[in-house]
Amino acid sequence: MFKALADPTRRALLDRLEERNGQTLAELCEGATMSRQSVSKHLAVLEEAGVVTTQWRGREKLHFLDAAPLQAIADRWLSRYDQRRAAALADLETALEAPTVNEFVYTTYIRTTPEALWQALTEPAFTRRYWGVELTSDWQVGSVVAWQFAGVTMADDESVVVESDPPRRLAYHWHPITPEFGRAIEASEEDVARLAAEPRSLVAFDLEQVGEMVKLRVTHGGFAEGSELLPGISEGWPAILASLKTLLETGEPLPAEA
Repeated sequence: MFKALADPTRRALLDRLEERNGQTLAELCEGATMSRQSVSKHLAVLEEAGVVTTQWRGREKLHFLDAAPLQAIADRWLSRYDQRRAAALADLETALEAPTVNEFVYTTYIRTTPEALWQALTEPAFTRRYWGVELTSDWQVGSVVAWQFAGVTMADDESVVVESDPPRRLAYHWHPITPEFGRAIEASEEDVARLAAEPRSLVAFDLEQVGEMVKLRVTHGGFAEGSELLPGISEGWPAILASLKTLLETGEPLPAEA
């Protein structure tokens, strides 16, 4: 990863993606002083290092930033030796993790099995440990997903499973923004009313075996343009997923303050 980031051309490509995430190769080549083939090779190095991920939409291949490797270093190693440098890397992760206009996309690699990862995503005993939230459902398409957080339970007919293909793909609608939830997060009544008026979002988890690792892609979308929920979602997911990765790889989640 450090070798990939050492090249100024590759850092410039990351800057382009930081400005606008989810670009095609053609878009990244605009204004470049090198050939399309050279840009493609640089992107391949960044993808191999894990700081860029790709996703096909129709015939277009989109490129996204993925700060998971940087966060893993900050949370699991460097913080042991120098808290200030680890905090600086966390700030870098925040700067790099720029979502697309109406969705958040994040990819990480976890040393586990698809079955164990699926269990961690769906069993309340697991979600409580790394997320602080208990999710309860039979995980069949159309079934309600109930959320328990800070003594508050959120469940309604719209919070349902949309896709369930264990252990490969899971998608469900996000919980409603209720007055009880607002009090749990110490939000004002005005803030709760404004957030509750936004359309219900959808989160999807895609699991893929890659050697001894499982590639986990989280896509959280369905937000309105200018959504006030999306920035909080984009800030929260990296920490949750880092704690999930640590739990499955070490047996213990990240400390709450991480």
